[in-house]
Amino acid sequence: MVAKLDDAARAALLAAHPDWAMEDGRDAITRTFRFADFSQAFAFMTRVALLAEAQDHHPEWSNVYNRVTIALTTHDADGLSERDARMAAAIDALV
Repeated sequence: MVAKLDDAARAALLAAHPDWAMEDGRDAITRTFRFADFSQAFAFMTRVALLAEAQDHHPEWSNVYNRVTIALTTHDADGLSERDARMAAAIDALV
C-alpha cells in the first residue's frame, strides 16, 4: 500500500508547485495547461504519457482543443502520495 501524504507534506507539495491546486471534493491536485493549438496540446499529452509510463503512475486528464486539464491522485493511497509529487514535478519540467 502506498502511503498517503500528511497535511504538512500536502502543503509542501502545493508550495513547491503553485500552479497546481487542490481539487474540490477529493484528495487530488489539478492544473490546466493552455497551448497555441490542438497539435501543441496533443504533443504535450504525448510527452506526459511517456513520463506516466516510465513512472507507472497515470494521470486523469481531459483535452479540449488547446487546453489540457490534469488531475493527480494515487488510487492505491486513496489520495495524494509521493507519486503525485514526483509526477507534478516531472510535468512542470515539461513546460
